[in-house]
Amino acid sequence: RALLNLLGRTVPISFSSTGFSLSRGTPEDCQRRGGFCSSGSCPPGIARVGLCSLHDFCCR
Repeated sequence: RALLNLLGRTVPISFSSTGFSLSRGTPEDCQRRGGFCSSGSCPPGIARVGLCSLHDFCCR
């Protein structure tokens, strides 16, 4: 049980620290990271690296 409790605390931290979560920001933050904002989804072959707004993704 203690092991499950420990895993429950460390797995979300490891995912967020290794880039599995989308970082929230502004269009300016996205451009600073070398990305661009796209409404709805990113074009094929382009990865989502963050969020520009509630409906716009930061793509790179």
